Amino acid sequence: MTIQTSLGRRNFVVGSATVAGGFSLGFSFPFASAQAAEVQELNAWVVIHPDEKVVIRIARSEMGQGTQTGLAQLVAEELECDWKNVTTEYPTPGENVKRNRIWKNFSTGGSRGIRESNEYVRQGGAMAREMLIAAAAAEWKVPATECSASDGIVKHSSGKTLSYGKLAAAAAKLEPPKEVKLKDSKDWKIAGKSVLRLDTMDKLTGKQIYGIDMKLPNMLTAAFKASPVNGGKLKSFDAAKVEKMPGVKKVVAVDGNAVAVIADTYWSAKSALDKLPVEWDFGKNGEVQQENIVAMLKEGLDATEAFVGNKVGDAAKAIDGAVKKVTATYSFPYQHHVTMEPMNATALYTADKCEVWCGTQNGEAALAAASEACGLPIAKCEVYKLMLGGGFGRRGRADYVRQAVLIAKEMPGTPIKMIWSREEDMTHCQYHPTTMCKLTGGLDAQGNLVGLHIRISGQSILASLLPQNLVNGMDPATFQGFMASGPEAAYGYTVPNLLIDHAMRNPHLTAGFWRGVNVNQNTVYMECFMDELAEAAGQDPLAFRMKMLKPKNAAVLKAAADKAGYGKPLPEGHFHGIAQVMGYGSFVAGISEVSVSADGVLKIHKITAATDTGYVVNPAQVERQIAGSFAYGLTAMLYGEITVKDGAVEQTNFDSYNMMRMDEMPKVESALVPSGGFWGGVGEPTIAVAGPSTLNAIAKATGKRVRNLPLMHHELKKGA
Repeated sequence: MTIQTSLGRRNFVVGSATVAGGFSLGFSFPFASAQAAEVQELNAWVVIHPDEKVVIRIARSEMGQGTQTGLAQLVAEELECDWKNVTTEYPTPGENVKRNRIWKNFSTGGSRGIRESNEYVRQGGAMAREMLIAAAAAEWKVPATECSASDGIVKHSSGKTLSYGKLAAAAAKLEPPKEVKLKDSKDWKIAGKSVLRLDTMDKLTGKQIYGIDMKLPNMLTAAFKASPVNGGKLKSFDAAKVEKMPGVKKVVAVDGNAVAVIADTYWSAKSALDKLPVEWDFGKNGEVQQENIVAMLKEGLDATEAFVGNKVGDAAKAIDGAVKKVTATYSFPYQHHVTMEPMNATALYTADKCEVWCGTQNGEAALAAASEACGLPIAKCEVYKLMLGGGFGRRGRADYVRQAVLIAKEMPGTPIKMIWSREEDMTHCQYHPTTMCKLTGGLDAQGNLVGLHIRISGQSILASLLPQNLVNGMDPATFQGFMASGPEAAYGYTVPNLLIDHAMRNPHLTAGFWRGVNVNQNTVYMECFMDELAEAAGQDPLAFRMKMLKPKNAAVLKAAADKAGYGKPLPEGHFHGIAQVMGYGSFVAGISEVSVSADGVLKIHKITAATDTGYVVNPAQVERQIAGSFAYGLTAMLYGEITVKDGAVEQTNFDSYNMMRMDEMPKVESALVPSGGFWGGVGEPTIAVAGPSTLNAIAKATGKRVRNLPLMHHELKKGA
C-alpha cells in the first residue's frame, strides 16, 4: 500500500530571550530563564521568577513519551509550587560536564527517564522548597517549623504569607539543606494526577521547534548520502558535474563512506546530490542476499556451541523423559525505527568552538561525538537539545551528529544543517536485530511443563554497537526477559528444568536499540509458545500460565483478563488471545480480541492492557503510552520488515515499509494496578504484549499458528 502525503515543513526562526530578575535555585548559565550574574547556585532543578513563573530543568529528552511533564510533576510536587506557573527547559550536556554531572544521566532510553531519576529530581524540588520556607522564616523572624508551603506560597501559622516570586532572591542566598524528606505517594497532589502535558499546546500551534526546523543566521543546508551497503567505502565522486548548479556551495567527502552537498537550501542540496556521479566500493558485503541471512540464522538453531543465558536443572533430560514433547521455531525480521523526523543536526564550527543543535536521546554522547569529530576538547564544544520528532532508540546513537560536525568543518564559521532524506534514513538505520528461536518443551502426564529449552539464533546489539560490553563474548541483552537466574527466569514462569542459550550470528547490517529492544521478539517467542504448550496439555491458556507465574506477573494477567472479560461469551467469530511480560521494571499483560472472516479479513477489535509500574506519575499519560506502544507493536507485527538485496536495504520509503493505519487500530482499554515499592517503565514493556496476544487470538480464530513475522506475508487481509 502506498502512502501519498505532502507535508509542508514549518519555517521557524529559533530565538531566545532572557527575562530580567529571575532567580535560579541552581546554576547561572546561558538559558532563557537564568541570566543574572548575581544568581546563586543552590539547586540544579528549579528557576523562579519574580512574576511567579517556575522553570524546571529536565535533563532527559522529550520525544513524545511524556517524560518532560512527568519529571516536572515530581519536582513540582516536592517544591509545592503552583502547577499552572510551571514550564521546563533543557540544561546542556556541556554544563553537566562542567558541574560534575549534577544532572547525572542525560540518556533517555530503556524507559528509564522517570524510573531512574525520580528520587534525585524529587530531592531537588524538596530542597528548593525548604530554602524558600527558610527565607520566609528569616523574613518574619520565626522558626521555620512554624511555616509551611503550598501552591507557590509560604504561610506562617499566624496567617502571614509570601509568594515564591518574592522569596526567590533571599532563598538563593541560603545554604541548601543537607537532607530532605520526600513525600509519601499517598500525599501527592500534582504527581499521580492526570495533569495536562506541558508540550501539547506548542505542538498544536506549531510553536514547537524540532531539529529539522532549526534556523540560524547565514545557515546553509547539507544533503547527505552514505554507501548504500553497510560497510562500503566511498571510491570517488565528480563534484564538477554539480558544483555549478543553483545554490550549491561545496561538495565534500564525509568519513570515508559518504558524500554531502552543501547549498543554500535543502532542495538545492538534494537536487545536486541526486545528480552527483558517485562510485562506491561495497566489498564482500555487496554480495549478501536475504536468503544468506536466513540461512545463517537457521544454522544457529541447532549449532553445538551457544552462550548460556540461564540454566536450571537438566532441560534435555527432562524433555527426553516427558510424556509429550512440543517444538516450534519462530522468526523475527529486521525492523526500522521509522521516526517521523529523519536524522538531522545543525553544526557551527570555528577553530576554538563547536556547537550543535539537534534532537538526541543522549546529550552527552552527542557532545562526545561532536568533540571527537571536530578535534576540540569537550570544554570547547556544546550541544543544545531540541524536541525529538521521534526517537524509539534511534537517536540514542550520535552518528548523525558526527556527520554534521565533519561537514561543518569544511566551512568554518558557517552554520550548516545536515538533513537525511527519508530514503537515507530508511536505508541507514541501526535496525532491530533479526533472530530466530527454537523452543522445545516437555509436558508430564498432568500437563505440567517439566522442561524447557529456548535456543535463540541471531544478532547481538552489543556486538554491533558496544562490543566492549560483551561478557566473555556473550551479549546479556539478547536474553532480555530470560536473563534472571533461577527457575523463574523464563518470563516469570517457574520451570524446574530450563536452558536458555544464544547462538550469536551477526549479519553485516548494524543492529541497534529499537523501542522495547529484545523483549519484543522474546515475548513473541515465549508467549506464543506458552499457548502451544497449553493446547498440547489440553488446558486453557490463562489457567496454564497462572499455575506457573510469579505473583506480580499473575496479578497483572488476572487484572487484564478480568477487565477484558476473558472466559465470558464474545460476539460470534471473536476470539481472545493473551500475553504477559516483565520488562523495564514493570509487569504488563495484554488481552487481544480479534476476528478473522471466512475470506481471511483480520480485524483487531480491542486490546486490554494491565500494568504494574510500582508508581504512576501521570495516569492519563500512562494510558496514552500504552495505546501508542500498541500502535508501534502492531505495526511491527503487521508490516515491519527490512530485507537485503545485494547487500543493500530494499525498503526505501513508506511505499515499501508500511505503517499501521488509523482504521486498523483497535480500541485500547487499560487497567493501572500500581503496587508500590518500585519504579517501572511504561513505553517499552507494553509494546511487547501487543504482538503475541494478537497472534494467539489469530491462532484461535483460524486454527493456524503464525510463527514468522510480519503478518503481511500470511493469508490475512486488512479489515476496516
